[in-house]
Amino acid sequence: MSSAAPALDVTATATRPALNVLVAAPRGFCAGVDRAIHIVELALERWGAPVYVRHEIVHNKFVVDSLKAKGAIFVEELDEVPDGVPVVFSAHGVPKAVPAKAEERGLTYVDATCPLVSKVHRQAERLVAAGRHILFIGHHGHPEVIGTFGQVPEGAMTLIETVEDAQRIQPADPDSLGFLTQTTLSVDDTADMVAELKRRFPAIEGPRGDDICYATSNRQAAVKAMAPRCDLVLVIGAQNSSNSQRLREVAEREGAQSWLIQRAADIDWAWFDGISTVGITAGASAPELLVQEVLTALNDRYVVASENITTAVEEVVFKLPRALTA
Repeated sequence: MSSAAPALDVTATATRPALNVLVAAPRGFCAGVDRAIHIVELALERWGAPVYVRHEIVHNKFVVDSLKAKGAIFVEELDEVPDGVPVVFSAHGVPKAVPAKAEERGLTYVDATCPLVSKVHRQAERLVAAGRHILFIGHHGHPEVIGTFGQVPEGAMTLIETVEDAQRIQPADPDSLGFLTQTTLSVDDTADMVAELKRRFPAIEGPRGDDICYATSNRQAAVKAMAPRCDLVLVIGAQNSSNSQRLREVAEREGAQSWLIQRAADIDWAWFDGISTVGITAGASAPELLVQEVLTALNDRYVVASENITTAVEEVVFKLPRALTA
């Protein structure tokens, strides 16, 4: 005796509205962030807990909390690190005075500065050695800016934050200038500031290549390709993450409403009223796990049709410090 096939329960599907979801690629972790996190994990394996980390290793609470659970202790200044324990310097870079102080105290330390930030540090040294005053394009108070300023003598650099700053600056010697940039800036904003500096100071010397890192440029390009098709773009990242904030701004400039969230719990579902297409991306410090968490939350509430928007494939890998691999 045959039994009837079970009835298809369409209730759940029928009550969930449709939603198009575009997912940007590249997104999330870059090579510098991946390296910095791995450095802390390797330091914990080699020396055991606790390992101290000066400043957030990267700007992401989920990552920081995960490392805390493994035995990392995060502090703002080296003075907070006890004698006799290892310390890791964050991916954003530190002033020269910090490792010098660590050596003076006999501390074991590992520098997790992103190699692309280190490249900017070396360029700053070269420009100053050549007798040039540096106009540095960046955001006041950002750890990367503080670290870069700390590579050269006080007064050797002036911060430029806006096109207006570039228009107003009156250097003592306009013919002996150089410019550098923070690695996590808006590509378009930075181009405008550089153009103004070059217009006003034709003899200004720029970096060898682009200071804005490949990951920042690639993530912004992916959002530019995706956002014009979106009503709303969610950027997964921390409020203090410069590259994540820039992704939100890029999406807004392309005409999409955009919000920066740390994870799915931060979503305000009122944002979705009248929305048919949502874009998803993540800053360079945000793990893919948080992207998937957001996608799961969308699938719980909508019948999702998803599409990947891929504008580049990243295969960059940075070497780990010898102190942890020897």
